[in-house]
Amino acid sequence: MDNNLRTRDAKIVPIGNSKGIRIPKVLLQKYGLKHTLLIEETDKGLLLRNKEESKLSWIETFKAMADEKEKWDDFDTTLLDGLEDENFEY
Repeated sequence: MDNNLRTRDAKIVPIGNSKGIRIPKVLLQKYGLKHTLLIEETDKGLLLRNKEESKLSWIETFKAMADEKEKWDDFDTTLLDGLEDENFEY
């Protein structure tokens, strides 16, 4: 076992009708843990890993955009800004 690895005790606590562990703030910050963890069962026990943030689905993207309440009143103006008349070389 790597001597650089530290171990910590974690108390199992009630959370509603379930149970969970509290992860110290310093570890949350150190490993960038925010919303979701992956729990992986290994031969040696449970491994907690940071879950890579996945891309939003189309529905989630639409909802996020709707929540922004952006104003699109000038969208037509932006589309017709004169660039369509330019001759771009590839």
